[in-house]
Amino acid sequence: MIWQKKHSGFKRSISDTSQGAECRSILSESLGTLTFTSMTSQTLRLDVFSIVLSTLNWTVLCAFHLLSGKLHHQLSEVAVLSRNINRRRFMKSVLMASWAVAFASKFAVKSAHALENVSVVVVGAGIAGLGAANLLRKHGATVTVLEAKDHTGGRLLTDWSMGAPFEVGAGWIHGPSSDNPTKQLADAVNAQYAVTEDENAVFFDINGYEYDEDEVERIVDAWEGVLEHIDGTYEVNDPRSLLQAIKDYRPAYLDDLGIMWAFSAFTEFSKGGAIEKLSAPLFNWDEAFDGADVVVTSGYDGILKPLKEGLDIKLSHVVSAIDYSADEGVVITTDQGTFEADYCICSVPLGVLKANNIQFTPELPSSYRDSIENLGFGSVTKLALKFEEPFWDIETQYFGITTEPKGRWNYWLSYRTFSDENILLGLSVGDYALTADRMTDAEMVEDALDVLRTVWEDDVTEPIEVLATHWATDPFTLGAYAFPRPGNRKSDFDDLGEPISDRLILAGEHTIFDYAGTTHGAFMTGLRAAEYIIDEEG
Repeated sequence: MIWQKKHSGFKRSISDTSQGAECRSILSESLGTLTFTSMTSQTLRLDVFSIVLSTLNWTVLCAFHLLSGKLHHQLSEVAVLSRNINRRRFMKSVLMASWAVAFASKFAVKSAHALENVSVVVVGAGIAGLGAANLLRKHGATVTVLEAKDHTGGRLLTDWSMGAPFEVGAGWIHGPSSDNPTKQLADAVNAQYAVTEDENAVFFDINGYEYDEDEVERIVDAWEGVLEHIDGTYEVNDPRSLLQAIKDYRPAYLDDLGIMWAFSAFTEFSKGGAIEKLSAPLFNWDEAFDGADVVVTSGYDGILKPLKEGLDIKLSHVVSAIDYSADEGVVITTDQGTFEADYCICSVPLGVLKANNIQFTPELPSSYRDSIENLGFGSVTKLALKFEEPFWDIETQYFGITTEPKGRWNYWLSYRTFSDENILLGLSVGDYALTADRMTDAEMVEDALDVLRTVWEDDVTEPIEVLATHWATDPFTLGAYAFPRPGNRKSDFDDLGEPISDRLILAGEHTIFDYAGTTHGAFMTGLRAAEYIIDEEG
């Protein structure tokens, strides 16, 4: 999702907030220490916090200040802020403050043995599940992680077979500021980074000719104009799709291949869904952290190492049923036996829930079922092609190629800008990603080479190595990440993170609207789920 932060005037960043308490959280390697840095850069050790939980959602509706050595609730101040600052900024400020305070309080207040008589089964060993399991284990709980695949990480996996990190799933840390919990995890393992420069890009038309500067500006201005129009005129509950919004605003844009390329490469990639299926008012309403996006040149999945330490992780255990009907305890059925525990955190991807591949007893409440059914879950297809010699400008980082149909291998990342390997990473997005996912690797390569030849013609050689993804057909994911469809509400995401019962909680990027589709969002939901159990047992 490299374009999530493109043209940041439309993506509100955490550091944008001009009023209220701003905090930065820092995770140690052991995830056992957390401090805050205020706007005055004074580092505060947190010893005691009380947390006020909203009856409507998991967001703590207050921020905390340290004044004269004492903690004071600032509820009245929050009420004033809610009237005086942009609502998106206000809610983001509250979310970040409450998440960080709640997270810190668990380390500061609870003993390492507080949950020593509590057992938890976590379904799914992605970053959400591992984050939850790690925090619970540190509080003394007996935790078992059940993972259907033969490896941990879920949609966070690095393949080194080409000599450089091919990120099978998540590929960028979006907004690598110190506030970003994913960046904190990466720093904890001394990860190495390379900044991806959106401006270091060349764009080509449908015939393979390079767009000049004026044409690129026209295309980007048109894309931004639609976003401005929607942002200024659409109510949050407007049921129109992004495609319909474009049609209503400038119908001619739909026939402009360059502008449609921008909506595909910028937006469909970022959100995982086609513009025909994206909610016009909600697709750009989420939040972002500060900083230019980075790739982790030491391997993205390395950030999971401290989370996995000490955990009982059972790979190749496919969960088929979760029974939470008893007054106490849950029973989880897998293809390799049955597991019982006091609590269950289910962090499987939204696609698995949509497919009803796990039978819940009793069935999930209707509000949860409706959200699962109604939310979008798209795909992004990656194809890494390694060549003997480069035929492209190795100083250029990104190549955009206008294609028909929209979304067909229309964006390429050159590995030569951060490695010694002659690798081009091609991306198919929107509805075309679903088509590409159903191709064989050989078919995918030929399809992608046809696109490359529109620009470099006979200079394009056969690749010597190939790696491809097929997220939409992977039975344990059935897609890449969640997105808002027309008619969706923010609560369709956030309410999925509410405990279903005293014993069952869902987690994952599909359960947090503001950070859906991101590794940091998934991680935050895992901590949130663990925190619920810690509170229940506290």
